[in-house]
Amino acid sequence: MRIQIVMGASVLALGACAQDLGPVPYTRTPLPVVTAQQAVTNTAVVSPVRYQDPLAGYTYRGPTGPRDWRTVNEEQSEGN
Repeated sequence: MRIQIVMGASVLALGACAQDLGPVPYTRTPLPVVTAQQAVTNTAVVSPVRYQDPLAGYTYRGPTGPRDWRTVNEEQSEGN
């Protein structure tokens, strides 16, 4: 396991130190200026954020005590 870690680290180190020694040197192209383009295309409308209480419609429905399950089922059936 250690040999794999050492080999992996050496490959990464040698890859980081490598230089492009190709026969044709290349020049890097500069990046385009996109700030002017963003100002024109960014037309998002932002509305103000209002606070909404997450518990606004909450009503407490605590247990009312043990009841007969048949009676509860009959009260909640579709026929009623």
